Amino acid sequence: MDNSQQPGESTDRSDLVSEDGKNVKSVICQCCESKVLSPGSAVFAEKELFLPSMRKKNGLSNAEGSVDGDTLTGHWFVDDMFTFENVGFTNNVGSIKYLVCADCEIGPIGWHCLDDKKSFFIALERVKHV
Repeated sequence: MDNSQQPGESTDRSDLVSEDGKNVKSVICQCCESKVLSPGSAVFAEKELFLPSMRKKNGLSNAEGSVDGDTLTGHWFVDDMFTFENVGFTNNVGSIKYLVCADCEIGPIGWHCLDDKKSFFIALERVKHV
């Protein structure tokens, strides 16, 4: 898969999203290839979310002041945290918990606001699809 796409760039997602809006392929970690979501378990959603730059889990929860990162718009949405195959959560950063790979703890690959218990987002640009 070509990973040369820049953050925020639009891409043809027809090979990733089914007619009913669900993920066609498995969603896996870019670093260790651990499975995050099974095919058909998430719905494509366009929502602007800021995610800090990728790093180990302990570097995310202690972020203070201005943080480097990207505003991303293409995400896989799930409404139940038990839908994930392998995902970890950072400590609270304000009202946000960032989602990381449960195996290698690299992230954030996604975002969860504590104010909405049924909204979990995985950024398409932070994962691979196989």
